[in-house]
Amino acid sequence: MAVRLLQSTLAELPEQVARPTYDRAKLTTGIVHFGVGGFHRAHEAMYLDRLMNDGEAFDSAITGVGVLPHDKRIVDTLNAQDGLYTLVLKHPDGTREPRVIGSIQKMLFAPDDPDAVIDLMASPEVKIVSLTITEGGYLVNQVTGEFEASNPGIQHDLADGASPQTAFGLIVEAIRRRRDAGLTPFTVMSCDNLPGNGEIARRMMTAYAELKDPSVAQYMRDHVVFPNSMVDRITPVTAPEDIAELADTFGVEDGWPVVCEPFAQWVLQDEFTNGRPPFEDAGVQIVDDVEPYELMKLRLLNCGHQTLCYVGYLAGYRYAHEVCSDPLFVDFLLGYMEKEGSATLPEVPGVDLDAYRHELIARFANPEVRDTLARLCMESSDRIPKWLVPVVKHNLAHGGEIDRSALVIASWARYAEGADEQGDPIDVNDRAKEAVMAAAAAQQDDKLAFLRNPDFFGDLVDDERFTTAYVAALDSLHEVGARATLEARAAQDARPGA
Repeated sequence: MAVRLLQSTLAELPEQVARPTYDRAKLTTGIVHFGVGGFHRAHEAMYLDRLMNDGEAFDSAITGVGVLPHDKRIVDTLNAQDGLYTLVLKHPDGTREPRVIGSIQKMLFAPDDPDAVIDLMASPEVKIVSLTITEGGYLVNQVTGEFEASNPGIQHDLADGASPQTAFGLIVEAIRRRRDAGLTPFTVMSCDNLPGNGEIARRMMTAYAELKDPSVAQYMRDHVVFPNSMVDRITPVTAPEDIAELADTFGVEDGWPVVCEPFAQWVLQDEFTNGRPPFEDAGVQIVDDVEPYELMKLRLLNCGHQTLCYVGYLAGYRYAHEVCSDPLFVDFLLGYMEKEGSATLPEVPGVDLDAYRHELIARFANPEVRDTLARLCMESSDRIPKWLVPVVKHNLAHGGEIDRSALVIASWARYAEGADEQGDPIDVNDRAKEAVMAAAAAQQDDKLAFLRNPDFFGDLVDDERFTTAYVAALDSLHEVGARATLEARAAQDARPGA
């Protein structure tokens, strides 16, 4: 019979389940985290648990904060388990490696008591406020790049005397209170998968503060720091089968465990106003400049996902590991990474790019992670413009190769038509779904219709070299399908002098 996960039952867990070796009663909150989803629990909370198991960072335990209605479930689940949860590594050979993580002290649900959240952040013990609030959570206008102040939650928080509802409102109010109390400000540390995540957090939060209280905005510009970071770990959504397997195989009753791949990486800019845990002791790369590592991940891992997901889905695959067990698709993916993605990268200190590319293939091919292509195809209108279009523009400007990237964009356009090659419907999951699918449908009469959205592609539609490659790829996808298109691509690469 499975043991319910609680602080009082840790000693009853089976021996093969690792658990905290430290006294959790000695922990104090030093980090407040907004967005306690699977990724945070597979990443930042895991690194802190490593430190605590080594006798460090006892003053850097996490209090998690839920802001949105759907956060209530994770708040209630973790509080009912004394902040504990199980992190299960899924190794490619099928083995599982469970570990109970103890670095989260408690959870707060901001709508129930926003003042409790603000008071905690305003306390001198808190040194860092960290974030995984998703790309959309930063409220960046996709057209102008400016702060989306029209957001209803923001409008509520900007009203005189309002009790804050949003992460922006809560954090900026806590900064104001610390300023007024003469306390050193906390560091705001973004852990979201965004280029220049710290800089984006700084710009957007300062823009909010400017509207709320210009004096606080100026204080933030002068005194609050927002380090950039690069974060990486494939963390699929926890499935009911994962919960059942943990109970049946390892005897742990956990209401919301996390599953992930063995690989983890965190590159963090060393810019903190009020101290930080010794993250480097847990394997975090502490650097002065995150950008080279960030570009490497975005243009190889993230663009690599886009390179395989559309063609793979059209060809009938549904999981990343299925695509990466097919040599034809792997060769196309490696070709993109070697010839197009890597060509745009600056030097990445301490990284062997060839080894990194092949490690990515091995990670994508992990059959135990079961990362769905549908997930990788989501929100393409956010991803392709930020991740792949800069690769295309760089290579066009420098005379580099662009044919594979053109095929990736054409495969997105074909995917957005809403049916795969077998005629089965595709659920296009995108914030701009209507515009994307309308542009895809218009390709019947105008082969460049999909490229005519400047918010997604800038002026690529005016570049003849790119449009020639794009139209050829789109025609091939329509006429012979994804597999035959890649076969033709492989044959072209195999020609002497290619």
